[in-house]
Amino acid sequence: MSGLTIAVTAFAVALVVMAGAFMGGAVVVAVPLAIVLVALTAFIDLQRKRKSAESIHSHQRDEDVEFSERDKRTLVSE
Repeated sequence: MSGLTIAVTAFAVALVVMAGAFMGGAVVVAVPLAIVLVALTAFIDLQRKRKSAESIHSHQRDEDVEFSERDKRTLVSE
């Protein structure tokens, strides 16, 4: 997990715990807010991971592999 994910998740958990400790109407606000924050953080984290995966694929070589006659005989299934 990235640092942003940990920070937002910790804030969301603290918000819910604090709202539960005071047992007021804050729970009605804190729980949905915490869910939205965690979902937003997960979305941002997935976008970052998708971009890094795309950059890995861009480093692959596109050259064709030349097989010798012996390799071609070995690769043919009978």
